[in-house]
Amino acid sequence: MTVMTHAMVKGSNVALNATAVRAVLRWTPGNGVPDVDASALLLGPDARVRSDEDFVFYNQPRHPSGLVRRLAKQQVGEQLTDTVEADLTALDASVDQVVLAASSDGGTFEHVRDLRIALYDAARPDGEAIAVFDVAAETGLETAVICGELYRRGDAWKFRAVGQGYPTGLVGLATDFGISVDEGASVEEPDAAAGSAVAAAPAAPAVPPAPTRPPVVPPRPAQPPAAPPAHARPQPAAAFVPDPDFRLPPMGPQFARR
Repeated sequence: MTVMTHAMVKGSNVALNATAVRAVLRWTPGNGVPDVDASALLLGPDARVRSDEDFVFYNQPRHPSGLVRRLAKQQVGEQLTDTVEADLTALDASVDQVVLAASSDGGTFEHVRDLRIALYDAARPDGEAIAVFDVAAETGLETAVICGELYRRGDAWKFRAVGQGYPTGLVGLATDFGISVDEGASVEEPDAAAGSAVAAAPAAPAVPPAPTRPPVVPPRPAQPPAAPPAHARPQPAAAFVPDPDFRLPPMGPQFARR
């Protein structure tokens, strides 16, 4: 079956015949180009997540249902890709749409080159893309952007090209859809095991106090030993005077030679 690739413009949409799709972000890395991470939010009819588990990103790369997942980054020629895969027809009926987003690390999207999202039929990984959308920065201040959204229309699914930017990064985007972010915590801290190139700056190590040398105490001059007190001096022993009447006792059997 021949698949026609739809070149999308902002705000346009296309019907999807695939039961599962693979959304691939692609960009050209280089000096001064921020790294990019794909993410997805599963939304209910109220356009908000049902719980924090509906946020799929580098620190939570797989939805508990297993139906939406983030794949490992890949080098394809001179470009990098980051991918989200979704089994649309198997999703719970309470999921009304899946937002496909990107966040940048180390700069804004003004410096990200050749950013594009391409949608594929997951059952045809080598087939032509269903749709492609070139994502461009609007203000130059964006550090997160909604690239597109998958949404229900009756029993079918459609894809819309969005291109809405956020200068507040992935945290700002996530909180807009109902994700709760603890104070002092940040979704911008990726797990190394997630395979993301984004890395949080480590906390500054505690600086130990500078070592101090003990004060130098000059040695005291040697003092001659003090003379013992008079009462402690040893007294001369009295001269031994033998007893003229002393006699050895007679030898008993214990002294007999054997």
